[in-house]
Amino acid sequence: MGAQAPGCSGVASHPGSPHILQPVVAGVWGTMAQALGEDLVQTSELQDDSSSLGSDSELSGPGPYRQADRYGFIGGSSAEPGPGHPPADLIRQREMKWVEMTSHWEKTMSRRYKKVKMQCRKGIPSALRARCWPLLCGAQVCQKNSPDTYKELAKAPGDPHWMETISRDLHRQFPLHEMFVSPQGHGQQGLLQVLKAYTLHRPEQGYCQAQGPVAAVLLMHLPPEEAFWCLVQICEVYLPGYYGPHMEAVQLDAEVFAALLRRLLPRVHKHLQQVGVGPLLYLPEWFLCLFARSLPFPTVLRVWDAFLSEGVKVLFRVGLTLVRLALGTTEQRLACPGLLETLGALRAIPPTQLQEEVFMSQVHSVALSEHDLQREIRAQLAQLPQSTSGPPPRPQARLPGAQAIFEAQQLAGARGGARPEVPRIVVQPPEEPRPPRRKPQTRGKTFHGLLTRSRGPPVEGPSRSHRSSTSFLDTRF
Repeated sequence: MGAQAPGCSGVASHPGSPHILQPVVAGVWGTMAQALGEDLVQTSELQDDSSSLGSDSELSGPGPYRQADRYGFIGGSSAEPGPGHPPADLIRQREMKWVEMTSHWEKTMSRRYKKVKMQCRKGIPSALRARCWPLLCGAQVCQKNSPDTYKELAKAPGDPHWMETISRDLHRQFPLHEMFVSPQGHGQQGLLQVLKAYTLHRPEQGYCQAQGPVAAVLLMHLPPEEAFWCLVQICEVYLPGYYGPHMEAVQLDAEVFAALLRRLLPRVHKHLQQVGVGPLLYLPEWFLCLFARSLPFPTVLRVWDAFLSEGVKVLFRVGLTLVRLALGTTEQRLACPGLLETLGALRAIPPTQLQEEVFMSQVHSVALSEHDLQREIRAQLAQLPQSTSGPPPRPQARLPGAQAIFEAQQLAGARGGARPEVPRIVVQPPEEPRPPRRKPQTRGKTFHGLLTRSRGPPVEGPSRSHRSSTSFLDTRF
């Protein structure tokens, strides 16, 4: 696949097609490759193949018979909950809350979304992520509206070019997880089917390497069909423009991240500028993979819980927190006089600082609101140079989290269900003209006289002098 940045930057994901980030990233990494020789390439490949990059699953010896931790990583250190993990009673209470909320999801999202957001920040219980993630991202509605789509895509033959590329990347996705150990196991085969289905679903976008770890995390919790629809929602609703051949939205978000660094962490931003470390050297790996290969796995799941609830704002908050933890103090910056040392510091944050409860509390305390983010996106979009090789970024296509997705799907459902009926036009032959009806002349005439004219000659009856004393029943006309 050629030399790449460590992890899965996705730069080489679309061979043969123009790429916005390729000149920038390839130039910098080419310089580093000349300085380090072949060691850079070998280190990148080993790091990509033999670790889950912070999923606390490092092996401590030969591992065919080593026990898996509670997340499925062989030889991992998460067999027992870490410090700060909520007690069992609290977890049961949260599970009951989520069961109640998901049982009346439309009502909950319409009236009590703030409660959903706060519960996502606390962390969705592991037993209920398979139920909650498709609801949060809207994948359940997509699957309900297109019940046969995935089955048809799974049966269809894939593009040979994409099938070969995907097959080469399968063993790189969490090779120490029990689902993805065997090439013929259900994990790698399910991942192949999900990624193939997406290339057929969106042939104009194809396959990006960064979709591999994202789909793998989804498959750890969901069946292939639900994982596919969640992947569709992430690629097309949460992060549109990230996984296409031009990756135009990644460049825009890199500029936004640099502007936020300049405003929130000015000293760190100045240091990064002095050593020549731009956001494109570390941000694509973080954002494209949703930190799946950069954080301990329990923390990854907490980031995903918040991301599916609040949208891309969470990724910016996590990125800012990581930069602050790596370079926030003067001593840390003095220890990184050059580009390589600075990049190394960004990848070597102590695991104790990345523990889920401590880390996520810092993430949610970052002073970045959705309004601030959208304002910065508009400002950077106006300054972004026009590219002739690909489409411009479309940040307006990105929905900011579960509430916006729910409202958009409700509106689409209302429009689809309230289709006006087409009026049926019935043409009847004209009726024959009828003579005008004449109003009877009753002026100056009594009711008795009219009846006698219409019925013929009057019937003999009692004389007028005795008529007044005759009862009504005996009266004859």
